[in-house]
Order: sequence, then structure tokens, then C-alpha cells
Amino acid sequence: MQSTKKYMNLRIRQVNPMKNKAPNQKPAIKKGTMKRLFKLLFHDYPGMLTITIVCIIISSIVGVLPAVYIKTLTTYIIEGLGSDWSSIKGKIITSVTIMIVFYIVGLLATTIFNQLMARVTQGFLHNMRTRMFKTMQNLPIKYFDTNNHGDIMSYYTNDTDTLRQLISQGLPQIFSASLTIVCLLCIMLYYSISLMLVVFFGIFVMFKVTKKVGGNSTRYFIQQQHSLGKVEGYIEEIMNGEKVVKVFCHENAVEQEFDKLNDVLFKDMESANKYGNIFGPIMNNIGNILYVLTAFAGGILICSGKGIPNISFENLVREGSMIAPLSISIVATYLGMTKQFTGTINQVSNQINSIAMAMAGTDRIFELLDQVPEVDDGYVTLVNCKEEHGELVECAKRTGMWAWKHPHSDGSTTFTKVRGDVQLREVDFAYEEGKPVLNNISLYAKPGQKVAFVGATGAGKTTITNLINRFYDIADGKIRYDGININKIKKADLRRSLGIVLQDVNLFTGTVMENIRYGKLDATDEECINAAKLANAHDFITRLPEGYQTMLISNGANLSQGQRQLISIARAAVADPPVMIMDEATSSIDTRTELLVQRGMDALMEGRTVFVIAHRLSTVQNSDAIMVLDHGSIIERGSHDELIKQKGVYYQLYTGTFELE
Repeated sequence: MQSTKKYMNLRIRQVNPMKNKAPNQKPAIKKGTMKRLFKLLFHDYPGMLTITIVCIIISSIVGVLPAVYIKTLTTYIIEGLGSDWSSIKGKIITSVTIMIVFYIVGLLATTIFNQLMARVTQGFLHNMRTRMFKTMQNLPIKYFDTNNHGDIMSYYTNDTDTLRQLISQGLPQIFSASLTIVCLLCIMLYYSISLMLVVFFGIFVMFKVTKKVGGNSTRYFIQQQHSLGKVEGYIEEIMNGEKVVKVFCHENAVEQEFDKLNDVLFKDMESANKYGNIFGPIMNNIGNILYVLTAFAGGILICSGKGIPNISFENLVREGSMIAPLSISIVATYLGMTKQFTGTINQVSNQINSIAMAMAGTDRIFELLDQVPEVDDGYVTLVNCKEEHGELVECAKRTGMWAWKHPHSDGSTTFTKVRGDVQLREVDFAYEEGKPVLNNISLYAKPGQKVAFVGATGAGKTTITNLINRFYDIADGKIRYDGININKIKKADLRRSLGIVLQDVNLFTGTVMENIRYGKLDATDEECINAAKLANAHDFITRLPEGYQTMLISNGANLSQGQRQLISIARAAVADPPVMIMDEATSSIDTRTELLVQRGMDALMEGRTVFVIAHRLSTVQNSDAIMVLDHGSIIERGSHDELIKQKGVYYQLYTGTFELE
């Protein structure tokens, strides 16, 4: 129980390093996030967004103008009191008609921009998902080895959804509200500078509240998005390992760990909502107080007559003087505009939660897009070729013969036939600086040789194959493929020349045929079937309900582990690579299936260079060379018989004196 607690505490520190940080230490939204979002929006939809902005401007302006006509109507009504109504009837009807027209125009403009924003939102999210996925495909393997897969998935789900809310609701409301506020302030300033001083006081208070409360809310919403990603990552991890959890009876342990992660998320959400939920009511009450203060100030100005002057641009335009008594119609209009002004601010404040969350999600999406892509400085490519008059000639069609196309600085090109000659010379490597994994590794795999790596977990066997694939680049030394430094070979071409069968089989949703064809997308059905026969997978495939057209889902959950492994081997076989890497390929297969696979692999390996990593020594006895690794160094090398004669570590492993694990 004590060890379980120790593991759980370690796990929590790893997945939630910010747990104990104070609120003011939480990450803030990066500067320029909104600007960058706007640039992308206008890049994708310049025309629609321009029309949308025009519609928002029209909607905001016509939404404010009725307030002006309220003043005019009030003036007409006051003038008509005690007089003949027929003299002002036409003026009132005209003013009301104009107001109705404004409302209709505003309705049409709002409808148009809502429809356009819906199309822009869905289209932009489509483009962003494409950008994210394209970026992800160009990232190095290290990114996926060091980042939680569930957290990566959160970019496509939670963060994308918050971005949708920001584009469809948040941005239009902010823009519309800003225009409305500017228009209202201009009109209010035009009618009465004196009353405007009261409004400016309210704006100052609102600004301070927004900076204080809104800032805290934003910080917590950012952390909420990060915590949500960690929770989803943990759920995904446990779902993938549910069988292991049940086998070792760790249900209570994983529940406790999940509770800790979930509690962190709950506290972040609680803090974010606490600030977000009090923000709206505070702003609403400030607006009500401002309304009362405006009415009070207006009443004083009216009652004082000329005692307290009202400064007005309107009077300057009409009478040539900025000093004039304040009329009831102006106060009534001012009160209406004050209510509209505070209502607009309240509308934005009620969206502060979703806007803050959306900005946090957008920031996370940009973090993914800003990841440094995998660097590839290679210039040597893999091409089909044939021999003519003793020389290699490049071919457009597949010939079964491959060559390395090596361009030179003088404009000439040389072709080197792919033989599968692999050399490692004094290779050093570390995943983390200061923690070496491989030390001075040197080996030579001749064309057609089978080289096996033997050693305990963590000895560096799989790391060597990762370096040959250039999933990682070496720190020191050289790796040569057919005499060419692999750093000069384009990574895609290098990997095309390498067939690999991983211990952890990954099958994709699709038919059995499609999964085999994944090794060579232009392979014919006949080629796929021949590859399956070579891997001894053909017999069991033909017994499936739909044969090669049987659908596989959930990583081939409807197949046994051995069957999944056989399809993986067939997928590598159809690629017909000159070099094969078998990364513990048969460690999860029963003995009978292993014999089938071994016979198929012997045929597949003929004429190829093969690297084999296996925990079952029976699978490597027929290797041309066996490398025994320990803590990143080769401590023994030779054939099976040679190593048995040495009676060293391999001998002890073979006789059972030592164990691999």
C-alpha cells in the first residue's frame, strides 16, 4: 500500500506540476493571441468577414439612432402639450416611421451577419483542425513520447469547441458592443458634457472592476483548460490499460489518482466561475447606480436653471453657444442611452466566462501550431531504378530495384544501389542531456544479414532502431546506410527503405485488406494477398466473416493478439523494403503462431538486412550476429554458437542462469 501511495504522489506531481502555484503564478494568455486569430480569420474568409463587419457596424449604428429620435419625439410631445395636436401629428408619425425603419434595417443586418458568422465559424474550425493535424504529422516522435495523448486530443475537442464559441458569439458581441458604446458616448457627449462627467465616473469604476475581477477569472480559466486536458489524458491512458488495471487489482489506486486530478480541475473551475459569476451582477449594479446618478444629476441641472450651466455641443451647433439650460427631453434621452450603455457592458460581462475560456483554448491551439516541426536536412532520395549498359537509371515505375539518388554541388547526380548495408560507428545517444542511453555503439550489418539485439528492458535495443529510423538523431558518431550518412538521406525516403514491425500493433479502422495495403498504398489486391501468405496470415484471414474485406475497429479488437501481429507483419511485407526491423515482433504470440510467423519471416528476410529484437531467444538463434546489450553498451557479439562457446552473459541467458527482465 505504501508503494502505491508513493507511485500515486509521483504521478500527480508529473501530470499537475502547477497544482500548488498561487493564482498570480498561473499562466496568462500570450500577447498577440487575438491579433493572430484575426489575421487567420481574414486570411481564410476576407470577403465574408468584411460583409459581416459592415453588417455589424450598420446594426450597431441603427441600434443607437432611435435614442436620438426619442429626444425628438419627447420635444414634439412637450411642445404639443396644451396646443393643437394636429400641428405636430405629422412630425410624430415621421419620427416613429424612421425609428421603425431603423429597427427593420438593424434586424436585417443582424440576421445577415449571424448567418455569415455561422458559415465562417464552421469553415474556420475545419481549416484549423486541418492546420493542427498537418502540424501534428510534421512533429518529431519525441513530441508524442513526451506529451500526454489525451491532452493532445483535448486540442481537437475542448479547445476547438471554445474557439467555436469565441468566433460565433464572443468576437461579434465584443465588436458590436464596442461600436455601440462608442456611438452612445459620442451622442451623449454631443447633448451634455456635464452629464457625461457622471458617465465617465461610471466607466472608470467599471474599468477597475473589469481589470481586477475579469483578470482573476481569465487566469483561472486558462488553468482550467490545462487541468481539463490532464484529466482527459489520464482517462485515455487508463482506458487503454484497463485490462492491466484489473489484472493487478489497481481499481482503487487509479480511482484515488483520478479523484486528485479531478479535484484540481474542480477547484480551478470553481475559482474561475466564482470570479466569472460575480462579475456580471457587480457590473449590473454599477450600471443601475450610474442610471440613478445620471437621473439625479439631470434633475439638479434642470432645477437649477442657469445656476449650474449645462455644456452642450448641440447648443453650440444650434445657438452658437455651448452654455444652455438642460431640457427634460435631453435628460430622458440621456437616461435611455445610459441604460443602453450599461446594458451593453453587462451583455459583454455576462460573456466574460466563455470569452476567457475561449481565449485560453485558442492560446493552447496556437501552442500546438507553434511546435517546432521535425527538421529534415536530407537531400539524398530513394528512387526506382534499373540497370542499362551496366549503369543504374532512374525509373518512374516500380521495378523492384531501388537506388539512392545523390545530387552533388556541381550539378551531377550519382546513383547508389540499395543493398541494405548498415553501419553504426561509435554512436552515443541520450534522450535527456546528461543521461546517456547508448555508449560507443559500433556494429556492421552486411546486406542480407540478420542481426539480433538481446538484453534486458532499458538496455537500448529499441533505441538503436529508433536511431536507424531517425526518429531521434544521434549525439555523436555516425550511422551509414549503403555508405551514405543517414543525416544526408531525406527522412521519408529513409523510412520507406525500412520495414518495421512494432511490438505494439497499431491497426486502423478499415478492412483487413486496407490495413495490409497501408504498407504500400498503391499495392494491388494480389500483392496484399501474397504478403499475407508470406506472413502466414492468409489462412486465418480467409476464415474471417468477410475475408479480406472484414472491417477492423478499435485497433483490431475483434482479432486475437497473434492475428493482429500477423497482419502487421503482412503490412511490412507488402512494402518490400531492403531492410526490416522486428521490434519484439513475436513476443506477444503463442508458440504455434510463432512457428507460423517464423517460417513466413524466414522467407521475407531472404536477401534483406534484418534487425531483430526479441525476448525469446529461440527467435534469434538463426541470426548471423547477436549483439548483447547492457546499460547502453554492447558487451558481447557473435553468432549463437560463438556466444554459447564464450559462456558469457548470452550463455547464462540461454541456459536460464540470468533472466532478461
